[in-house]
Amino acid sequence: MVTHRGASVNITCFWPTDVNTDVVWFKQTLGQKPLLMTSTLSSGQYFYFNNFTKNFTETKHLSVKKGVDSFNLTISKTEPWDSATYYCGAMKVGKVKFGDGTLLIVKGSESNSMSVHQQPVSESVQPGDSVTLNCTIHTETCAGEHRVFWFRHGSGESRPGILYTNRDRSDQCENCTEAGSPTQSCVYNLPKRNLSLSDAGTYYCAVASCGEILFGNGTKLDVDRK
Repeated sequence: MVTHRGASVNITCFWPTDVNTDVVWFKQTLGQKPLLMTSTLSSGQYFYFNNFTKNFTETKHLSVKKGVDSFNLTISKTEPWDSATYYCGAMKVGKVKFGDGTLLIVKGSESNSMSVHQQPVSESVQPGDSVTLNCTIHTETCAGEHRVFWFRHGSGESRPGILYTNRDRSDQCENCTEAGSPTQSCVYNLPKRNLSLSDAGTYYCAVASCGEILFGNGTKLDVDRK
């Protein structure tokens, strides 16, 4: 699921109507362990966990609604830190069964210490061609280590799939100084060779650093038949 910063999204969760069950929502930020957000009993009572309680009860940034066969999660006015995979699970007889999860990408998000830019914006190729996608990260040197992920969202696919993760940035970063403030530019390339029709889609570069994750605006790759 791809959205823009400030938009509201609704993530649905359904189960068979003949099943009387307790339901939970988990959030997993890239590179982090899943965190329990909320649960509801079959009676309809809600519980909130970890650092999500305030977002549910005070700011109303998060909300859930339980129906006869659903337990939907709504995120109002999305922010960069909302980018994550959200899992709904049904509990019965001491076991939890999870769905496939929904990956939420918040586009157009930047922080004061880091920005992510992708090139080219779009590229048209033919089967058998090669292309290199570029992701440039501008960050303060004090921002700490970061991890880079690439996703592809193909036409007609329900959710983006992770393609590649890069843990080592040592040979791809250059330090520079602008207006007396030290910054760092890191360039990551994703080479794609011998392309086929199945490679078409929008490719997103994501950077996880200092407790937040930022996405580029994506590169649309069109693979046309010869």
